[in-house]
Amino acid sequence: MSLSRSLNIFAALFALHLVSACSDRQEPNAPAREKKVSETKGAVERAPLAPDQKLVLAFGDSLYAGYGVPQSESFPHELEEALNADGVKARVYNAGVSGDTTAAGRQRLSFTLDGLPRKPDLVILGLGGNDMLRGLDPDQTRQNLIAILEELKRRDIPVMLTGMVAAPNLGRDFAGSFNGIYPDLAKAYDAPLYPFFLDGVVTDPALMLQDGLHPNERGIDFIVGKVTPLVQRALK
Repeated sequence: MSLSRSLNIFAALFALHLVSACSDRQEPNAPAREKKVSETKGAVERAPLAPDQKLVLAFGDSLYAGYGVPQSESFPHELEEALNADGVKARVYNAGVSGDTTAAGRQRLSFTLDGLPRKPDLVILGLGGNDMLRGLDPDQTRQNLIAILEELKRRDIPVMLTGMVAAPNLGRDFAGSFNGIYPDLAKAYDAPLYPFFLDGVVTDPALMLQDGLHPNERGIDFIVGKVTPLVQRALK
């Protein structure tokens, strides 16, 4: 199956998902936002961090949160295990919130950082997929990501980006504006970049959940295998 066809299927399935849940997904009301913030706070409350452990914050959406898989199989958990297996003492905190856009992530960033036991050695930033699939203005997505990156820069926190690409059915103009966001910002902020989080996964049904939107346990293992070396280098 070609990447273009797979991304079209990916976008179509997500659109159907939005139709069935648009009242909850597009403009969260205050209680819904409070619930999301509470969930994020709970995600970062863990056992004490050892002095020699690197603290990594995985800050993203459902692709980080572990939608549809046990938390023990989520991207942050599997990344932590991979780093430690390679001799990198690290704790990876899962600050993924399903459904989050870049605007929602921007809103909760300071709260999340302030809730950590200390300043992270690295933030892995993976937001923008929901913006793309909802057809939000790519300029808005870019500005929200810039605001997040500026806050991390202000706090002197290193960052690594995992990117997303526009589904072909959104058109060339949209793709032209959206697809350049991650490489542009990676260059501007001197941040390591994994260009497409679902690269090699979204095209293989055996690596995706039945919803066609999120990786299953095997897909997450595949992604972790690709991302871990970049994270290791970013932590040096």
